[in-house]
Amino acid sequence: MNAPTPALVARPERLRLVGQRRQILAIMHQRLMFGMLVYAGVVALVVLRLLYLAVFGDHAGAKTGPGAFVPPRGDIVDRAGHPLAVTIDAWTIGVQPDKIIGNKLDLARKLAIIMPERDEVAWLALLRSDKNFIYLRRRASPRLVEAINALGEPGLALSREPDRLYPQTDLAAHVLGFTNIDGRGAAGAERAFDEQLSSPATRGEPLVLSINSRIQQALEHELLEAKTKFSAIGAAGVILDIHTGEVLAMTSLPQLNPNIAGNMDPEARFNRATLGVYELGSTFKPFTVAMGLDTGDVKSMGQIYPCPERLQVGNRSIGDTHPFKRPCSVAEIMMESSNVGTAQIAAQVGGVEQKRFLKAMGFLDPVEIELRERGRALNPGSNWGEMATMTVGFGHSIAVTSLHLANGYATLFNGGIYRPATILKKDRTHPVAKGRRVFTEETSYKMRSLLRLVVTKGTGKKADAPGYRVGGKTGTAEKVVGGRYSKNLVITSFAGVFPMDEPRYAMVVMLDEPKGTAETFGFRTAGWNAAPIFGKVVARVAPMLGVRPDMRREPNMAEVLPYVREEE
Repeated sequence: MNAPTPALVARPERLRLVGQRRQILAIMHQRLMFGMLVYAGVVALVVLRLLYLAVFGDHAGAKTGPGAFVPPRGDIVDRAGHPLAVTIDAWTIGVQPDKIIGNKLDLARKLAIIMPERDEVAWLALLRSDKNFIYLRRRASPRLVEAINALGEPGLALSREPDRLYPQTDLAAHVLGFTNIDGRGAAGAERAFDEQLSSPATRGEPLVLSINSRIQQALEHELLEAKTKFSAIGAAGVILDIHTGEVLAMTSLPQLNPNIAGNMDPEARFNRATLGVYELGSTFKPFTVAMGLDTGDVKSMGQIYPCPERLQVGNRSIGDTHPFKRPCSVAEIMMESSNVGTAQIAAQVGGVEQKRFLKAMGFLDPVEIELRERGRALNPGSNWGEMATMTVGFGHSIAVTSLHLANGYATLFNGGIYRPATILKKDRTHPVAKGRRVFTEETSYKMRSLLRLVVTKGTGKKADAPGYRVGGKTGTAEKVVGGRYSKNLVITSFAGVFPMDEPRYAMVVMLDEPKGTAETFGFRTAGWNAAPIFGKVVARVAPMLGVRPDMRREPNMAEVLPYVREEE
């Protein structure tokens, strides 16, 4: 028989080791549980502390999460994203007269030293006011805040509040506008898009304008220099993309600083480009010729009209500064800016058709743009007879804004399609308007050579910018003062397009009451002042806009050159 298998008997040492291991695991488990409890306690304390700070701390009521970075008012930027208007956190100094505990006379003396814009008497009157609260300074400097705080007067209130800042100061100021004391839009884009800029749903995204800051700066600089040189009381300028209606630059002089708009002269706050209406003179003549081409009254640039020294219409007459005193072609009429010739073309078109064209171009309505500062054209109204038709034909008896005129040239040279001007950048969010047809494509094409002729051989020679194929028209009109034409005060302007072989950009520059200089031999007409501005601006901005100078490219001048007689 096999011997029985011996039973396995644990050794005492093995049992001892197993027991120790269990004891160690139990201790580790206890320590782990204790550590977890401590960790949970710490987390709970942190959470409670955060909750306390959220409710009772210095930042109680501040936004958290995604909305924490939404500004109290949306930014405004140019088409490249450069900031034009932003909201900052600024120091504000105020006073609560009924809470002043110190001697008011002594406090008035101290304030007169710290803030000398008021004298001691004025400060004392303010401190004795019965108002509950008075703002003393908004956007105060840290040094001033420190000085006010050092006075230790409880009635002087220091606080931080949102403030609108325009970092480019007066750049594109009349486009931007400004906000009022309550932070609401009071003018310009700030007013036009106030709801979008202030709504929590939309203010997180900046408002993107069509303005190109570099183009804007160039236009402002040249106009300001010209205003000073010719001692004009004001000026305005507009640059448009003729295919989209985008305003790339717009300025009005005197300049406006929106950071201190409330303290500026009302004249500086007036937007001459969109609100001021003026008779702009001969810049209207291309529209009259284009109307004639579209109606068939003008068959070609060689069509001949009698051009006497004076054209008698009833008991009134029309004359030219430099009369032909001979028959002249349409090309010559435009080249030498003949009132006599243009009046005859306008008479052929007739008042009914003239009004229809002007209506289609927006010239009989307030200028179409998002801004609220919009001027409505003035016209003969019920007195629109034969004489009015003729004078309107060469830019008298009708007053429009510079933007009206710029948009008219955009319409005439973009293929004949009217699109409203816009200060918004055109993209997927804001697509280009479809527009409405005013002139035929053929008429639009034929007008290119005609206005190029004005610059190469006519009254607009000083507007030329070599290589950039400028086309345009001068305009000089006597200013209406007290309902009557002034012989001593004029409005001068130049309206044009470049490059004329492939039109892309329209521009209007205007001077209000320019004076003659020694350089202009005392002349104050547009050919001597507005035209040179136009040429200088084109030379500066064309390269920025991707227009390369090319002396070999020109529109088809065969349309006009054969019909220009060389004077002996």
